[in-house]
Amino acid sequence: MATIQKRGNSYRITTSLGYNSNGKQIRKSMTYTPAPGMTEKQLEKEVERQAFIFEEKCRTGRILDGNIKFADFAERWFSDYASRQLKAKTVEGYKALMGRINAAIGHISLDKLQPLHLMEFYKNLSENGIRQDIRYKATPLFMETMKHNRLTVAKLSELSGVSTSTITSCRLERAVMHESAEALSRALKTDASKLFIPLDKDNRLTSNTILHHHRLISAILNTAVHWQVITANPCARVKPPKLDRKEAHYLDDNQTLELLECLSREELKYQVMIKLLIYSGVRRGELCGLKWGDIDFDNKLVTIERAVLYTADKGLYEDTPKNESSKRVVKLADEIFSLLQEYKMKYNADRVNAGDRWIETGYIFTQWNGKPIHPDTITGWFGKFIKAHSLPKVSIHSLRHTNATLMIANGVDLRTVSKRLGHSNMSTTANVYTHAVKSADERAAEVLQDILKPKQKNNKAN
Repeated sequence: MATIQKRGNSYRITTSLGYNSNGKQIRKSMTYTPAPGMTEKQLEKEVERQAFIFEEKCRTGRILDGNIKFADFAERWFSDYASRQLKAKTVEGYKALMGRINAAIGHISLDKLQPLHLMEFYKNLSENGIRQDIRYKATPLFMETMKHNRLTVAKLSELSGVSTSTITSCRLERAVMHESAEALSRALKTDASKLFIPLDKDNRLTSNTILHHHRLISAILNTAVHWQVITANPCARVKPPKLDRKEAHYLDDNQTLELLECLSREELKYQVMIKLLIYSGVRRGELCGLKWGDIDFDNKLVTIERAVLYTADKGLYEDTPKNESSKRVVKLADEIFSLLQEYKMKYNADRVNAGDRWIETGYIFTQWNGKPIHPDTITGWFGKFIKAHSLPKVSIHSLRHTNATLMIANGVDLRTVSKRLGHSNMSTTANVYTHAVKSADERAAEVLQDILKPKQKNNKAN
């Protein structure tokens, strides 16, 4: 029950919300100033009504103040804002960052969070050993410990929660991820540093990843300001971590031709997918989201207006592209449409063979039963394809960079390239493809010199 104290012309209403983890009572208060002209009876009823409303808001969590811990507010931010306003894939990426963020500042109250806390956190993120996606290889002690404890692969899998295939990889001294190495070390009750050694020498976070942490913290605190929980965002007084720009990985024209030559001997479905990525520059999710209705065979046009994505929470799902400008129509070469015609015949045959097990979705690239293909299926196949043909080590996203670089290198103007890629503004294209823009600029200078040189000679002769 809320307590009410009269203070001059106003009332202080206080309510208790139990105790925190340290045994300290959690109390919240508000000041109510009644409107003039109320009778004593009206005033009594109104004060009680205000106390009841305040207590109910506190009980249901609708009252926030600066004393709330960062981790608790962040949880509220995800449920009340991010899950409703942001794309599921973005939310999943943000949640992956929260482990490090909460470990560093989650225990600090919003009104106590200072720029120094953030600066120390960013400094820590830049240190060696902070990454969680480092690959590890088992030491000889791993097998010795298993034998000493008389553990079979199946038993160790049961104790650790790690799959038998991953444990077999450890025994064969193949790479495993950090989570698996930690889980196995706990099950074997041995320090992980004795059982596993890191394979990657540089296990620092990239400057881009550190900047992502900063932007997420800033977004959460901006909302806290907007909700009037705190008066100012401490991130505004911190210089953002410096971003070390790296060139996008791409294939040059000769490497691309070599890839296409190797591709011609692969399954038709993958030929179509990889060539579409190279010729159109679409994102992986946009490729998975293409439907037959998006293909204009007569005018040689492809409409991009959706993506098929995956998150652990939602599974496979359909979404709009990355931003509004990503909805676009691109014209492609005749070769692509000839290949699509050939693939459509096979697609129709597969649909007939599946019979009543086929699920009609309209997607171009599907699983055996008509459901949309998983984006990771394309990535996995492409990685094996690159390795099998000893091609330059690039990712599936590198084909988008290859598309843009080849266009810029061959004189396509930046505005057109930006529009075809679906960038929200031309500066994004210019920043990502600085290498290609610089090379094109140098060639333009050489062309201008070649044009003007003969005229200069003729003028001197006269």
